[in-house]
Amino acid sequence: MDVAEAVLSRRSIRVFKDTPVPLDVLRRVMDAARWAPSGCNFQPWEATIVTGEPLKQLQAQMAVTPPQDPREYSWDDPEVIPECKARLHGVGKAMYAAMGIGREDVEARTKFMGANLVSFGAPAVLMCYFDRRMGPPQWSDVGMWLQTVMLLLRGEGLDSCPQEFLSVYAKLIKEFLGVSDETHIFFCGIAIGYREEESPVNNFEREREPIDGNVKFLGF
Repeated sequence: MDVAEAVLSRRSIRVFKDTPVPLDVLRRVMDAARWAPSGCNFQPWEATIVTGEPLKQLQAQMAVTPPQDPREYSWDDPEVIPECKARLHGVGKAMYAAMGIGREDVEARTKFMGANLVSFGAPAVLMCYFDRRMGPPQWSDVGMWLQTVMLLLRGEGLDSCPQEFLSVYAKLIKEFLGVSDETHIFFCGIAIGYREEESPVNNFEREREPIDGNVKFLGF
């Protein structure tokens, strides 16, 4: 798989097979991801990849624990920007329509949102955190590292779903992993596994802005 194919075939998968993910494949991916861009070579990213019984135990704890208040951080502030809100509503409408869930079906929507707790059935989850002293440039580095991880996973025939949602259980997750809440912020989970090819929620059409809406070219 070349880079362009990996980029275009990557999507947030929300129904996974229960096929285990081989450790040697994950080690190969994470070893290559070390070479992601990093300003000042700080390499701020840290992670634990959880699977099997420990993952089940952690998910069971989250299922009986209220989301933390306050949040670890806010991920939805740009919703006040009209074009961002429109994009959010657009992808949500397409996703729920693919599953045949209407706006008024609160029970079905709540059940689907609850699937976040078990990372949509993914057999492995990467838990990403980093030192609280890291600023916005290092957050950017972590994002580039995570994208590198997800593209390398595609190269291995694997799929993923980034989950900022898990940050509402940040303190619980850090305690479970033995990571200090005083020194580290929890950023997100990355669900890892193999997609259910026929699942409607893994196949609905998504939209992206045309490049002319976000990119200018000067001097060509």
